[in-house]
Amino acid sequence: MNLEGTSAVVTGGASGLGEATVRRLAKAGVTVVIADLQSERGTALADEVGGIFCRVDVTDTDDIIAAVEAAAAAAPLRSAVNCAGIGIPARTIGRDGRYESAHDLDSYRRVLDIDLVGTFDMIRIAATAMSRLEPLDSGVRGAIVNTASVAAEDGQIGQAAYSSAKAGIVGMTLPIARDLGAVGIRINTILPGYFLTPAYGTGPKSEEIIAKFTEDIVFPRRFGRTEEFASLAYELLTNDYLNGESIRLDAAARMPPKTI
Repeated sequence: MNLEGTSAVVTGGASGLGEATVRRLAKAGVTVVIADLQSERGTALADEVGGIFCRVDVTDTDDIIAAVEAAAAAAPLRSAVNCAGIGIPARTIGRDGRYESAHDLDSYRRVLDIDLVGTFDMIRIAATAMSRLEPLDSGVRGAIVNTASVAAEDGQIGQAAYSSAKAGIVGMTLPIARDLGAVGIRINTILPGYFLTPAYGTGPKSEEIIAKFTEDIVFPRRFGRTEEFASLAYELLTNDYLNGESIRLDAAARMPPKTI
């Protein structure tokens, strides 16, 4: 699928993996709607790449619809990339044997609401808009890429909520591909491993964690670059024969049980 002259929505597009994806799509001639809560960063990036910023909370369907409609008004909406997500580390039970010390359920639900339900909400809204388009010569109307994590398969101590959400994204990819195939919309999921993003922060503690994680990477033995994620996302959007797949992008790394 040729994306030049089309539009896209990228959730979490103001930073990290999402920002790199925005830049890659804009380079290909796509008008990108940056759907994010970071207004200052999102607006600056939109101005830089000729895109559109929409302040979006992915737990709010109205915000998602507004972003999709902004994209559709700019150009035919042919692609969406879901990069928005959070992680709240917590162990399943506390050390003191008290019920009150167990994993907070509101925190668990919040991670699922943003990472899993928010992803599904964008899928269903964006795909609905794409379904209204005339198909291209190949029969394709659009394509969607989700961001899960290797934690879907290698979840660490304290990652029950995050791993649940990311595994849910992997688990729904094939059923949704089968749903959307009837209208010519493809969907795939990336499971990124260790990538240099703002999530790791800065300072000695951050450097210690990055150095420790690097030991678990086979080759190349380094953290991934955000543009490498964006390159795969672009391939998944443009290669018409890639559908229903969940692909690890991790340099053969496997996460150990504990961070440090």
